[in-house]
Amino acid sequence: MISHRTADVNGLTLHLAESGPADGPVVLLLHGFPECWYSWRHQLAALGGAGFHVVAPDQRGYGRSDAPAAVDDYTILHLVGDAVGVLDAVGAQRAVVVGHDWGAPVAWHTALLRPDRVRGVVGLSVPFLPRSAVRPTAGLEKRFGPGYYQLYFQTPGVADAELAADPRATHRRLLSATSGGDRPPALAVEDGGGFLDTLPEPERLPDWLTEADLDAYEAEYARHGFTGGLTWYRNLDRNWALTAAWSGAAITPPALYMAGDQDVVVAGVSFDGLVSTLRRSVTDLRTAVSLPGCGHWTQQERPAEVNQAILDFAGRLDA
Repeated sequence: MISHRTADVNGLTLHLAESGPADGPVVLLLHGFPECWYSWRHQLAALGGAGFHVVAPDQRGYGRSDAPAAVDDYTILHLVGDAVGVLDAVGAQRAVVVGHDWGAPVAWHTALLRPDRVRGVVGLSVPFLPRSAVRPTAGLEKRFGPGYYQLYFQTPGVADAELAADPRATHRRLLSATSGGDRPPALAVEDGGGFLDTLPEPERLPDWLTEADLDAYEAEYARHGFTGGLTWYRNLDRNWALTAAWSGAAITPPALYMAGDQDVVVAGVSFDGLVSTLRRSVTDLRTAVSLPGCGHWTQQERPAEVNQAILDFAGRLDA
């Protein structure tokens, strides 16, 4: 059973989806873009049923949670503060913190900045990326060109309007095009075009995605649209500046990393090489798993394998 409530966190009201016994060890699930608590529906059921107290918030700007208007209210420091605030709200001194997509950097940075609150950290899709030598937007433009989607997202109002014009179609096209089974799209916006032009209309939904799932996403995005989530991208350079003091610092809590071998985030990258690089910054990386045939939506595409990996990892941690 999944229950829902709100909590006051850092001056905001955040929506929490919860499952499992209230006195169980806490697992905090942090979603990405364009997702919400619903992205963890399979994990809420499985981990809660295994005796964990599972908490999946709508992060700030998403779903039923508050969405501050100011762009600079969405920095990585705010997001880590929210993760810690949610732990306080549910009475957890420490937790296993799991993040997917944009939620993965929040999980990694929670482990980096507040290791005292993290029993273990799980990153899905996005590995920990050490602070770069140059501003992220400059690096992205040099590597991928000026049309790269994260650069297209920088201008307030443009992608917001495009994606919100038909939220159901946005989710259908994005979730399908970046799922396993197809070659990952380039996600490069051409002059005069839009982000959705990079995503073909699917002939059918992937097996893991249903019309009922699209109903849920459409309903959850009725309140705020996409602006809150897009604002996270608009803090890439600000986050880079704010985290200068942690340049070269290591993540010390026990860690698990999982990604699909068809995930657009890691496509074309040697998984062994990626893991070798990850170990330089994540000093207690206990397990790294590549999921054959899996695309970007790791915990939704392959729930059984993700659930079992988290249960095995969490079950071996000290209390």
